[in-house]
Amino acid sequence: MTVGPPSRRVIGAARWAIVVGVTGTLAGAPSARPPAPLDWHHVSPGLEWAERPLADSESAGPVRVIVVRVDPAQYRFSLEAAISPGGTTPEWSIDQAPASAVLALNAGQFMGAAPWGWIVHLGREARPPGTGPLSSALVFGRDGITRLVDADDLAAVRDSGVADEAIQSYPTLLRGSGEIPPQLLHPGLGVDLAHRDSRLAVGLLSDGRLLIALTRYDRFGSALSSMPLGPTVPEMASLMRRLGCVRAVSLDGGLSSQLLVRDSATHVMAWRGWRTVPIGLVATSRQ
Repeated sequence: MTVGPPSRRVIGAARWAIVVGVTGTLAGAPSARPPAPLDWHHVSPGLEWAERPLADSESAGPVRVIVVRVDPAQYRFSLEAAISPGGTTPEWSIDQAPASAVLALNAGQFMGAAPWGWIVHLGREARPPGTGPLSSALVFGRDGITRLVDADDLAAVRDSGVADEAIQSYPTLLRGSGEIPPQLLHPGLGVDLAHRDSRLAVGLLSDGRLLIALTRYDRFGSALSSMPLGPTVPEMASLMRRLGCVRAVSLDGGLSSQLLVRDSATHVMAWRGWRTVPIGLVATSRQ
C-alpha cells in the first residue's frame, strides 16, 4: 500500500481550535422469537437502511435496531465540530447536519465537552490518539480506502499520513476477521458486561462498505424510544457480527446516540438523542 507523507498540521478554524483545547426499567421478557429478517429500503445509490426488533437472545426487553449500509466510495465523510465559544459545552446534534447530508450521526466518545482520542479533519490532526487496548479508529483515507484500525495498528496508520478524516472510539466490538475481544467475553477484564444501554456502533463489512447500527427502546411509542435501555456490550458485539461486520467499534451511546438518514430534500428520518455532543460525522454524495 502506498500512502502520502505524514500530516500533523494544526487546524486553524475556531471550532477545531476548541476541539484541541426519564428513568425506567426493562419490561419482562416477551415470548421467545427468532431474529426478524431485514427489509432493506433504498435511499440512494450505495445507501440503504432497515430496522427490525431484536430477539430475546439479542437483548432483554423490547428493543429495535436501525441499520444503515453505505458505500464510502460513493459518499464523502466529514467530521463536524460544535462546541461553545468557551469550550465548556458540546453543541452538535443531527439537527445541525447540512441540508446536503444524506447521513449524520454522533461520532466517537467524549468527556465533558472534550472529544476523546484521535481526530483528523481535512488531513490535519486535531487531537492526538488516546490510549487503550480496546480502542479503534475509523479512518477515511486519502487513498480511497476506509479502515477500522485497532489500537496496535494505529501508530503506523497515523505516521503514514493517509488519514483524511479519522475518529477514535471505544470499546472495540470486533477485530481481525470478526473476532470478539476476550475482554467482552470474560468478566473481570475491565469491561462492564452486564450494563444495558441504547447503543450506536459502526462496523466494516468484508466488501468495504460501512454498517451503522443504532438500538432504540421499542415500547410506549417514539416519545420514549431514546431511553437509555438496550443491549449489553457483548450483545452489541454479537449483533454487529450477525449483521455481517468483520470489524466494529462502539460510538457514544446512551443519551448521546442519534442518527439521521435523508431520503430526499423533503423526507428525513431522524432518531434523536437527548444530549448534544462535540463531534458529528456526516456523509454527502460525491456527485
